[in-house]
Amino acid sequence: MSLASAIKTGDVAELPGKRDEDWRWTDLRGLVRVLPDASALLDPAGLPAGPFDGLAPQTVIANGRGDARIEVRPGESAEHALRIVARGAGAHAARVSISVAAGGRLRLLESYEGEGGYLSQTSLAISLGEGAVVERIVLAQDDAEAVSVSQAEVTLSPGASFSQTVLTSGARRQRIETRVAHPGGEASLRLNGVYLLADKRHADQTTVVTHAGTDGATVQLTKGVVRDQARGVFQGRIVVSEGADRTDARMGHHALILSDRAEVDAKPELEIYADDVACAHGNTVGALDDEALFYARQRGIPEPEARSMLTAAFVGEVVDRIEHEAAREVVRAWVAERLKG
Repeated sequence: MSLASAIKTGDVAELPGKRDEDWRWTDLRGLVRVLPDASALLDPAGLPAGPFDGLAPQTVIANGRGDARIEVRPGESAEHALRIVARGAGAHAARVSISVAAGGRLRLLESYEGEGGYLSQTSLAISLGEGAVVERIVLAQDDAEAVSVSQAEVTLSPGASFSQTVLTSGARRQRIETRVAHPGGEASLRLNGVYLLADKRHADQTTVVTHAGTDGATVQLTKGVVRDQARGVFQGRIVVSEGADRTDARMGHHALILSDRAEVDAKPELEIYADDVACAHGNTVGALDDEALFYARQRGIPEPEARSMLTAAFVGEVVDRIEHEAAREVVRAWVAERLKG
């Protein structure tokens, strides 16, 4: 049951809804009563520049056309921009396959750019060979009227390193999901996220990490800011399977609610079936620190500017973790733009 299968069959009963535990806060079945026609053809040549233009060779998937495959050979290093672009009010789905062979390195600059009330599903399969290194940076700029789902299945090999930073401003309904098969064996995983939501936008960042072997590490940090009538959802689950001893896994989710009608739903989970592990999670949801705001105003900083500064500092901890310097500056400017006012 998924948005992709609903688009393929035209049957709204295939949509996930609130009766599905993992989708209870991102109810598509209750929202979408009739599936629209397939999205029209869209010529990538007529598109404006994307957020990561000029930083890496790019692949464009326009209205679901152009399934992509990105491969990095053993020992090679590559940078690639992947643009998922949607226009109009139709429905479409796309698949992307990414393979990084043993010892390879990839920086993936992924963006979601949309205009209109479209329904979009993107499925990604990402595999890392032994000792491979991948940094994935996702910048999601869907339309306020869109329904957008991105689902990534990541498979690590021993000694691999995968780091991901997802940043989003939400949509009418949006879910960015990452599932990771972690083999242990000194492989390392870092999952970071930021959601900045206003108006009636919704964003759901869901992750599931399954540790299946000994000596694996996972570090996760997600921060969110919601205002107006926006809704942020964070679901993080780390499973340490039987025998995955000496796993080190840490998860944190922290959110600021800046108005009375905004909402954050969070569900951090640890499922541990192994011995000798070090696992922890933390979750906080609150308002801006009144004392810090008072101190800033005492220094002559106008209140709107002080709020913006404190909020930027709050999410800056995540942004600063992006290793790709040019991409980090793109993201920093994107965050500043959304925190204005």
